[in-house]
Order: sequence, then C-alpha cells, then structure tokens
Amino acid sequence: MLASLGYALAYTAVGIALLTGGFFALDLLTPGRLGKHIYDNRSINAGIVLASGFLGLGAITFTAIWTNATNGFGSALAWTVAFGVFGIVLQAVAFVVLDLITPGKLGEIVVQVPFHPASLVTAASQVAVSAIIVASITP
Repeated sequence: MLASLGYALAYTAVGIALLTGGFFALDLLTPGRLGKHIYDNRSINAGIVLASGFLGLGAITFTAIWTNATNGFGSALAWTVAFGVFGIVLQAVAFVVLDLITPGKLGEIVVQVPFHPASLVTAASQVAVSAIIVASITP
C-alpha cells in the first residue's frame, strides 16, 4: 500500500504541474493576467475556457496513467509527462488556429467579463483536442 501511495503522490504532483503549465499557456495567449480576469474581474468566459482545458488535461493524465500503469511506474510516469506536455502544446495550437479562423482577437474575447459564446466554442475545441489525444494513448 505504501508504494501505491507514493505512486499516487508522484502522479498527483505531475498532474498539478501539468495543470499549472496549462494555466500559464492560456495566460500567454490572453492579454493581462488570467487569474485576475477570473478571480478579480469575474470573467465567466476565461473561467469556462480554463476549466475546459483543465478537464481535458485531467483526462489526458488519467488515460496515460491508466493505460500504462502495468508497464511499471517509471514508464507510466514518462507517458503521463510526455502526453500531458503534448496536450498543453496542442491545446495552445488549437486556440491559435481558432483565433486565426474566427473574427476578432480570441484572447481578448475570452477575457471579457460579459458572457460571449466564443468561450463555449473555445472550450469545446480544448476538450475535443484532449479527446483526440486520449484516443491516441496506447501502451
């Protein structure tokens, strides 16, 4: 049991690091400070997009661990880190592509305080990209 608790601690640390990386990636793609937009300005749009990114990265992390745990801790941890970082990068690419094919500046729209439906489209793209990555994870 102690070994499993240690594994859980390590996986959780990696998961939190990946979520932090996802936060900072979205922060780079939006003007101003993302945390301020969500917590001080109460931007529902920014909250929706960040939450969807977190859910997608959580699914990627879960799947990488679940499908590779029988290959040994080190291997599963490596898969988790690799696919998690890959997920952050591809979520950012999807954000940039969506920004290029839609009117306006997506980063600015996403941090607006009044609700904007573009936040739902952006959130859906984050989840869809994550689902594609999840489907590609095989041991």
